[in-house]
Amino acid sequence: MATDSDAVFDEVDAALGNDEVKLGRISAGDQVRTAVMSEDPDLVILDLQIGSMGGVAACLDLRLEESGERIPPQRILLLLDREADVFLARHSGADGWVLKPLDSRRLRRAAAALLDGGTWMEMVDSVAR
Repeated sequence: MATDSDAVFDEVDAALGNDEVKLGRISAGDQVRTAVMSEDPDLVILDLQIGSMGGVAACLDLRLEESGERIPPQRILLLLDREADVFLARHSGADGWVLKPLDSRRLRRAAAALLDGGTWMEMVDSVAR
Protein backbone atom coordinates (compact mmCIF):
# COMPACT_ATOMS: atom_id res chain seq x y z
CA MET A 1 0.00 0.00 0.00
CA ALA A 2 1.19 3.50 -0.79
CA THR A 3 -0.04 6.31 1.46
CA ASP A 4 1.50 9.07 3.53
CA SER A 5 -1.51 9.10 5.86
CA ASP A 6 -1.32 7.05 9.05
CA ALA A 7 -5.12 7.19 9.38
CA VAL A 8 -5.70 5.79 5.87
CA PHE A 9 -3.14 3.03 6.41
CA ASP A 10 -4.73 2.11 9.76
CA GLU A 11 -8.19 1.89 8.14
CA VAL A 12 -6.97 -0.34 5.32
CA ASP A 13 -4.89 -2.48 7.67
CA ALA A 14 -7.87 -2.97 9.98
CA ALA A 15 -10.06 -3.98 7.03
CA LEU A 16 -7.64 -6.23 5.12
CA GLY A 17 -4.78 -7.19 7.39
CA ASN A 18 -4.82 -10.56 9.17
CA ASP A 19 -2.57 -13.56 9.78
CA GLU A 20 -2.78 -14.54 6.11
CA VAL A 21 -2.45 -11.04 4.61
CA LYS A 22 0.77 -9.05 4.83
CA LEU A 23 0.03 -5.39 4.25
CA GLY A 24 3.23 -3.48 3.50
CA ARG A 25 3.43 0.29 3.35
CA ILE A 26 5.44 2.87 1.50
CA SER A 27 4.84 6.57 1.96
CA ALA A 28 5.87 8.07 -1.40
CA GLY A 29 4.47 7.50 -4.86
CA ASP A 30 7.92 7.44 -6.44
CA GLN A 31 8.69 4.32 -4.37
CA VAL A 32 5.79 2.30 -5.80
CA ARG A 33 7.57 0.83 -8.82
CA THR A 34 10.59 -0.26 -6.77
CA ALA A 35 8.34 -1.81 -4.11
CA VAL A 36 6.30 -3.68 -6.73
CA MET A 37 9.47 -5.00 -8.38
CA SER A 38 10.93 -6.23 -5.09
CA GLU A 39 7.77 -7.50 -3.38
CA ASP A 40 5.59 -8.78 -6.27
CA PRO A 41 2.33 -7.98 -4.44
CA ASP A 42 -1.02 -9.64 -5.13
CA LEU A 43 -2.72 -6.24 -4.91
CA VAL A 44 -1.37 -2.68 -5.13
CA ILE A 45 -3.38 -0.14 -3.13
CA LEU A 46 -2.67 3.51 -3.93
CA ASP A 47 -3.96 6.51 -2.00
CA LEU A 48 -4.81 9.38 -4.32
CA GLN A 49 -2.54 11.81 -2.48
CA ILE A 50 0.94 10.40 -1.84
CA GLY A 51 3.40 13.26 -1.44
CA SER A 52 4.88 14.53 -4.70
CA MET A 53 3.69 11.59 -6.86
CA GLY A 54 0.07 10.67 -6.31
CA GLY A 55 -1.80 7.44 -6.83
CA VAL A 56 -2.89 8.21 -10.39
CA ALA A 57 0.69 8.97 -11.50
CA ALA A 58 1.97 5.86 -9.72
CA CYS A 59 -0.73 3.76 -11.41
CA LEU A 60 0.15 5.16 -14.85
CA ASP A 61 3.83 4.44 -14.15
CA LEU A 62 3.06 0.82 -13.30
CA ARG A 63 0.96 0.42 -16.44
CA LEU A 64 3.84 1.79 -18.55
CA GLU A 65 6.23 -0.68 -16.94
CA GLU A 66 3.78 -3.50 -17.66
CA SER A 67 3.45 -2.49 -21.31
CA GLY A 68 7.24 -2.58 -21.60
CA GLU A 69 7.19 -6.05 -19.98
CA ARG A 70 9.50 -4.86 -17.20
CA ILE A 71 7.02 -5.93 -14.50
CA PRO A 72 4.21 -8.50 -14.52
CA PRO A 73 0.60 -7.29 -14.68
CA GLN A 74 -0.60 -5.76 -11.41
CA ARG A 75 -4.02 -5.54 -9.77
CA ILE A 76 -4.39 -1.87 -8.71
CA LEU A 77 -6.94 -0.32 -6.34
CA LEU A 78 -7.11 3.48 -5.97
CA LEU A 79 -8.44 5.19 -2.84
CA LEU A 80 -10.19 8.35 -4.02
CA ASP A 81 -10.79 11.51 -2.01
CA ARG A 82 -13.89 12.84 -3.76
CA GLU A 83 -16.43 12.19 -6.49
CA ALA A 84 -14.57 14.33 -9.04
CA ASP A 85 -11.57 11.98 -8.75
CA VAL A 86 -13.54 9.22 -10.51
CA PHE A 87 -12.69 10.92 -13.82
CA LEU A 88 -8.97 10.53 -13.09
CA ALA A 89 -9.41 6.97 -11.89
CA ARG A 90 -11.24 5.97 -15.09
CA HIS A 91 -8.27 7.13 -17.18
CA SER A 92 -5.50 5.84 -14.90
CA GLY A 93 -5.63 2.19 -15.83
CA ALA A 94 -6.61 1.17 -12.30
CA ASP A 95 -8.60 -2.03 -11.92
CA GLY A 96 -10.82 -0.40 -9.34
CA TRP A 97 -11.35 2.37 -6.87
CA VAL A 98 -13.05 3.09 -3.58
CA LEU A 99 -14.33 6.51 -2.52
CA LYS A 100 -13.50 7.87 0.92
CA PRO A 101 -14.67 7.76 3.62
CA LEU A 102 -13.56 4.14 3.68
CA ASP A 103 -15.26 1.29 5.46
CA SER A 104 -14.13 -2.28 6.04
CA ARG A 105 -16.94 -3.97 4.15
CA ARG A 106 -16.39 -2.02 0.93
CA LEU A 107 -12.60 -2.37 1.12
CA ARG A 108 -12.84 -6.14 1.58
CA ARG A 109 -15.33 -6.48 -1.29
CA ALA A 110 -13.19 -4.33 -3.59
CA ALA A 111 -10.00 -6.22 -2.75
CA ALA A 112 -11.72 -9.59 -3.25
CA ALA A 113 -13.12 -8.52 -6.62
CA LEU A 114 -9.72 -7.39 -7.87
CA LEU A 115 -7.92 -10.45 -6.56
CA ASP A 116 -10.48 -12.61 -8.39
CA GLY A 117 -9.57 -10.83 -11.64
CA GLY A 118 -12.55 -8.49 -11.70
CA THR A 119 -13.03 -4.78 -11.24
CA TRP A 120 -14.55 -2.53 -8.57
CA MET A 121 -15.63 0.93 -9.64
CA GLU A 122 -17.58 2.89 -7.09
CA MET A 123 -19.66 5.85 -8.02
CA VAL A 124 -20.81 8.40 -5.48
CA ASP A 125 -24.39 7.08 -5.80
CA SER A 126 -23.27 3.62 -4.68
CA VAL A 127 -21.54 4.85 -1.50
CA ALA A 128 -23.67 5.47 1.57
CA ARG A 129 -22.74 8.86 2.96
